[in-house]
Amino acid sequence: MQRLTTVRYSTRPEAAADNERLSRAVFDQLRAEAPDDIAYALFRNGDEFIHLFVNLANDDSDVLTETSSFRAFQTGAEARWETRPDVSRQSVELIDSYGLGTS
Repeated sequence: MQRLTTVRYSTRPEAAADNERLSRAVFDQLRAEAPDDIAYALFRNGDEFIHLFVNLANDDSDVLTETSSFRAFQTGAEARWETRPDVSRQSVELIDSYGLGTS
């Protein structure tokens, strides 16, 4: 099985820029380390953030959550939140995709 995770939350207005900065550091580390078989995206609408993570190889998120930049992102996250994250984790089987690096 594979892992599909979505996380949606709002930050306090004064914390949104810092949240985005910390999130971008995660992407910088992922680009530098280039782990296989994952897709990760961040969407923002004002103070609302939506994270989308897909692990095409395993039913876990360790390849993301164990990075130093993600741990730094999590540090103090609760103080940045306006609303607590709504997290959806699903064990799924990918049937087909466009843009996830599968052929």
